[in-house]
Amino acid sequence: MEPKTLLALLLVLVVAVGFAVHHFWAGRPQSVAVPGEERPDGPVGARASAVPVAPGPGPPGKRLVIDVAGKVREPGVKRLKAGSRVADALEAAGGLRSGADTKGLNRARLLVDGEQLVIGAPGKAGAAAGPAPSPGAPPGAGTAAGGAAAPPAGSPVSLSSATVEQLETLPGVGPVLAQHIIDYRTQHGGFRSIDQLQDVNGIGEKRFADIKPQVTP
Repeated sequence: MEPKTLLALLLVLVVAVGFAVHHFWAGRPQSVAVPGEERPDGPVGARASAVPVAPGPGPPGKRLVIDVAGKVREPGVKRLKAGSRVADALEAAGGLRSGADTKGLNRARLLVDGEQLVIGAPGKAGAAAGPAPSPGAPPGAGTAAGGAAAPPAGSPVSLSSATVEQLETLPGVGPVLAQHIIDYRTQHGGFRSIDQLQDVNGIGEKRFADIKPQVTP
């Protein structure tokens, strides 16, 4: 066989082998990447790693506004959460000053919105005064509760600030009924009318008629 013929055959053979290799390579199976699952708020992975946002604080609960005066370190108007007691008001006012007389002061008593606590000086009982009397109220309407001195003789008893002892001076009122009156005013934020006494457990028409001339709201 002539060299030229042999060279041509080899060239044809090389071309055939190259074509076969190309055909085999192009026809082999290939892996296809599966796209991640998409959702309206982003890929699943992104949602899983997202940090949940904590809800904002809800509306604040009811607050009590109390005026703390007398022998305390930081007297003034204090805002306390509902259900606070006299001890909480004293703490908010920085505590008692040296020499404060707390005899007769009930630190466990529930506070009423708008009342005033007056902590007594030596020689006077620690006073926890009720809501300030309205303009024109008779003397004694703003007297202290929880240990305050009794109102002057002949003065009406304030239902919104009187102590158990002061309420017991009323006709037909003993310790139990006096406590019922105090429980009622605590639950209802004081007395706005003398007629509310008729809603107190243990006060009937006759007893109300006896008490009415001797009290103020």
